[in-house]
Amino acid sequence: MTTHQPPADCVFCAIAAGTAPATVLRAWDDAIAFKPRGGVNDGHTLVIPRTHVADWIENPAITGAIATRAAELAQELGLAVGNLITSAGEEATQTVFHLHLHLVPRQRNDGLPLPWTPQQEAARKVGHR
Repeated sequence: MTTHQPPADCVFCAIAAGTAPATVLRAWDDAIAFKPRGGVNDGHTLVIPRTHVADWIENPAITGAIATRAAELAQELGLAVGNLITSAGEEATQTVFHLHLHLVPRQRNDGLPLPWTPQQEAARKVGHR
């Protein structure tokens, strides 16, 4: 369980410290939830730890605490359907190397496919023939 020194230019550390702009939706002592720029839908929210952790693998205790915060927020918002998504590494589509969970409200036929949905899988197979 290691936590590395955050890079000086970590935008999520700056948001957590209140030195970078963000639309904060909820704050806790150990975490913050805010609207991402260019979210995939109106309710898309990021939940991050105030402590710098690169990804969900680096520190299981912090990852668990942040998942708890995301679930608490979902309950507070009355969310009954959604995705909770995170990544570790560039190959897994991670672009900001500070642990963050995407809380994405969903509804039937919302047109927001994920890479592993049957629709995406069919499109992928057609593209690789």
